[in-house]
Amino acid sequence: MSGNFTLSCCSTVDLPYSRMAERGIPVLFYTYTVDDTVYVDDMGRDAAAQDRFYEMLAAGKMPKTSQLNIDNYAQFFESLLAEGKDVLHIALGSGMSNSVNNAFLAAELLKEKYPQRKLLVVDSLCSSSGYGMFVESAADMRDKGADMQEVYDWLMANRNRVHHQFFSTNMTQFRRSGRVSGATAAIATVLNICPIMRLDAHGAIKAYDKVRGKHKAIETTVATMLANAENGAAYDGPCYLCHSRCPELAQQMVEAVEAAFPALQGKIRICEIGTIIASHSGPGTVAVFFYGAERPEME
Repeated sequence: MSGNFTLSCCSTVDLPYSRMAERGIPVLFYTYTVDDTVYVDDMGRDAAAQDRFYEMLAAGKMPKTSQLNIDNYAQFFESLLAEGKDVLHIALGSGMSNSVNNAFLAAELLKEKYPQRKLLVVDSLCSSSGYGMFVESAADMRDKGADMQEVYDWLMANRNRVHHQFFSTNMTQFRRSGRVSGATAAIATVLNICPIMRLDAHGAIKAYDKVRGKHKAIETTVATMLANAENGAAYDGPCYLCHSRCPELAQQMVEAVEAAFPALQGKIRICEIGTIIASHSGPGTVAVFFYGAERPEME
């Protein structure tokens, strides 16, 4: 870590906490509730946390996620500002949660108390490990000596270039959480159809295609990546992949991406989807993230 400012994020980056600590990036943790018990989005600190979470899903429990409120952000930001550095916070995208609006409000509240400090908040328009990839790109700039304004400007100019391509072989949790309609989920289950999804220009989930079977889903995802990645098949930039309890399917996805993008062989970062995002996706989801052209506007 280097730089004269503090770079921070939320736990929904879906990267291990150890990775964030290694890079000197403080984390604000989301929580979820099951049967009136509040659990922290653990980020791999407790080896048993993910198993417990999926056991609850299998038992039919419905985790309830909630926004981070103004006080959550204010306390977090103040703890960082008190250390004497400016703060650049990259938040989970507004297409997934309205929490970022509370981050903006908290930043305004702290201006009067810390007039000598600068606090900037970025709506990443990203989610899961795509959000994590975006944060790590900012950390790379910081570590190379960029100042906070330079990093902020780059983030604002490039947040819509982070592509989120994903599919799920199990639509139950997408339906239960309201991320897709009940009719779409029912048809997908009966016909073994995998909706192919992405985040649009506003960071919202959009299903734009549907295929039968996981192998066709992988093929379609790779084809879309070829059409959108920076420099096409020659893409050699960051590429992250995450999954929710389907490591074999994730490995198949890695192999397909590496075959289509030779420059990425051995460079894809593989992560597990965290409990907040998995509260909405459930098991069986595979996602790949990369930089490319501006994400499209979608109906």
